[in-house]
Amino acid sequence: MVADDRLELVVVRHGLTRWNQERRYQGHRDIPLLLPDAEPDLERLREHLADVDFDAVHCSDLTRCRQTLAHVREGHPDTPRFDARLRELNFGDYEGQTWGALKDDPDYRAWVDSQGRLATPGGESADDLWARLLAWLDDVIAEARQCQHRRVLAVSHGGTIRELRRRLEAADFWDGVVGQAQGRCFTFTIQEDGWSCSSSSVVPAPAKATS
Repeated sequence: MVADDRLELVVVRHGLTRWNQERRYQGHRDIPLLLPDAEPDLERLREHLADVDFDAVHCSDLTRCRQTLAHVREGHPDTPRFDARLRELNFGDYEGQTWGALKDDPDYRAWVDSQGRLATPGGESADDLWARLLAWLDDVIAEARQCQHRRVLAVSHGGTIRELRRRLEAADFWDGVVGQAQGRCFTFTIQEDGWSCSSSSVVPAPAKATS
């Protein structure tokens, strides 16, 4: 890349799982997609990305993200990198649990009220999640600078996208949620001495209104 250039980083959430449907915390549990229920959202994302060429493709190593990537990029000559740093927040003792089962637990209420700043019992805090995401992001941007990448795709999880939005967009914790097989396109300005996120937009783009 030249001294000052731009990179588009498209980060999307995996498709629907049974645990999503049951509103269970998944975290690092390796839960597969719920098929065929997940297919309509996956197909919409696939259509949105059909004509997009990516210089690099990254993916969480968990099955639900691998399946999502395989569906939305079928037929494309991508060579994905599977990276555990793109995993969901580790919810520790809360994995497999629902809000209904946890709502009266004082430790759980304290974690919710902290907006993730506290670590879950046996799990991670938002700062822990951001530390590994930032390490991954620094690697992506270093490679973009070296190899002149202009567009990169990553398939990840709702909590990771929420944290990216909080750190890069200054989005409120509760406003950072994206739906299944949806995400954000972050535009980075890359300079010799660092990088900054200059804008972001919805993925897939909302359908245009017709008269």
